This record gives sequence, structure tokens and C-alpha cells, in this order.
Amino acid sequence: MTETLANGRYRIDRALGHGGMAVVYLAYDEELHRAVAVKVLAEHLASDDSFRARFLRESRLAGRLSHPNVVQVYDAGETEGSPYIVMEYVSGNTVAQRGKLSYAKAVPLALQACAGLQHAHNAGLVHRDVKPANLLVREDDVLKIADFGIARAAELTRLTQHGTVLGTAAYVSPEQAAGEDVTAASDIYSLSAVLYELLTGRAPYQFGSLAELAAQQTSGVIAPLRDLEPSVPEPIEAAVMHALAREPRFRPASASAFAHELAAASEVPTRPLLATALTEPLEEPRKHLGVPGSGVWFWIAGAVAVATVAVILGLVGIGGGTGSPTTPQPVQINAPTRGATPAAEARNLSAWLRNRSR
Repeated sequence: MTETLANGRYRIDRALGHGGMAVVYLAYDEELHRAVAVKVLAEHLASDDSFRARFLRESRLAGRLSHPNVVQVYDAGETEGSPYIVMEYVSGNTVAQRGKLSYAKAVPLALQACAGLQHAHNAGLVHRDVKPANLLVREDDVLKIADFGIARAAELTRLTQHGTVLGTAAYVSPEQAAGEDVTAASDIYSLSAVLYELLTGRAPYQFGSLAELAAQQTSGVIAPLRDLEPSVPEPIEAAVMHALAREPRFRPASASAFAHELAAASEVPTRPLLATALTEPLEEPRKHLGVPGSGVWFWIAGAVAVATVAVILGLVGIGGGTGSPTTPQPVQINAPTRGATPAAEARNLSAWLRNRSR
């Protein structure tokens, strides 16, 4: 490895980490006077055209992203036949180094990851390797998603052969492990697997081989989160388990939707009304009719008001004939009797309206 890159612009300091595809170095940008991270494709892969193309694709696609929760890509080039990319240097540690966390600390990190992933998904990118080591956390607790090295545009054909697992096995979605199409739903599953581990101290599945993992993802059952960590509120457990659904179509529709569930769930202890409002989708009023205690009583209240006005106006009309005006006497109108079932509610309301229309 040379000590400088790009005609001396980047001065290499030391290695930060080694991955399966590349080595990451801490370097200094002599032009802009800032620390950067330089990722260089591993020498044994540089001569492989497919890996080389994938690495170069990373630099082009990741360079399109600009978000506070995504590591920024600054530059790209080649050195001694090996391509490299220059990225934002994040001083801090990874989620993997933080170990087990309380839900009060883990959920805010997951919300930031959701924001970064949603930005990437909006740009047509799927990360494909969301795991604790790729979630960097600065000293001020700002999370940054790193290593879109195996990200791809959602519309592109899959880069792997059937059955090949590119991400860390414990966090890959069932469809990715099976070599099927990988979509944004796969990133949501992986992030939820990371959050599950942060909250419980273990991954969703316990396995000794990829074959065993595949069998568990096909027919196994993930232990309910609160069975392992009872201090986690039930709504947070529900949100995490929702995102860990085996079938992608049963998971939250987007990273933003997952964040919506987590944010609402994390507020349940102190703001239950707001949490309920956030977790229940908005519906048309007619969809609430027939649900005791909900929309039907809105219409009942309206009917009571209308009937009251009608009775008062009728009394005024009676007293306003040929003699002296009479002051209408107060009339008490009782609300319809509530029924035990939606059908009974409807019958009671109908009878009440008939009686007051005579």
C-alpha cells in the first residue's frame, strides 16, 4: 500500500479495519485539510472483473447519497491497479461495540438508521449488508450507515448467484439468504435483527451453520423479544417482531413506516394518546360506523343536536300563531340507548329518530 494517493492529496495514516472486500485506512486530505477514510479494494480481488465492477459501482451509487445518517462519499480513483473510494471519517465506535442497550438508548439509534435507509431507498439503493459493524456512532450519538459496498440500484438485476449470502448471516433476511430478490424490505429486516440483538443481547436465530440458519428461517420461530428482556415495552416488541416477519410483504412498508412504529411505541409510557394516534392508520369516518364507542356516537351526537333544534323550533312556531308570544319551555331530550352490539346500536338509533320525527 502506498503512503499517499491521488498524487499526494491523501496521506495514509493507519489501517482502520479489514473486510472481505476491502481495507479501510485513516488518511488526511491535504487539500481540504480534514481526516478521511479511504477504502481500497483488496489486492486478491482487484484482478477480478466482477468484484472490481461491483466496487466501482459502489462509489458511483453511494456518491449520490447525501444524508446526515449516511457516511458521505467524497472521491474515487485507482492506485496501483486497485480502485479506492474516499469517505467521511466518523470518529467514534460501531453499534457492535456498544453491546446490549436499554430500549431508551437503542430505539433512537434505530430511528436514525431508518432515516438513512429511507434516504437510500428513495434513491433506488438497497444496502444489503445492514449489521452492527456497519452502523457507526459518533461521540455525540449521531449514527451513520457505512459501507454501501454491496448496495445496488433496486432496478438492477441481483449481483449474487442463487444461495449466496453476502451480508453477515445473523442479520440477512430469509429471502436474501435464499438467493431471492433483495428489496428495501430486506434492509428493514436486517435493521430489526440488529435492534433485536441490541435489546436482548442475542441475534434472532441461534445457529451453527448457514444450513441451520436457512432451516430456522424457513420453519423456526423467533423468541418473543420480551421473553428475553421483559423491560422492553410491549409496543416496541410488537414493532420489532413486525419487521422480523418471514415474508417481506408482512413487514413495515418502508423504513419510514418502521420508524413510525418505533417512535410511537417508544412514547407509550408517557404519551399513550399520541402513540395510539400514530400507530392507528387514518380511516374514513364511515369505516368506524358500527364500532361501539367510536364513530357511531359521533353521528348519534349530531342527531341529538338536530332533533333538539327541531323540537325547539316547533315549539316556537306553535306559540307564534295568533295570540301573544309564549316562551318555549325547556324540553329534555334523552340520547338513544346504547346497545351491546353494533346492530343493536343501529336499531336503537333508528327507533330514536322515528320517535322524534312524529
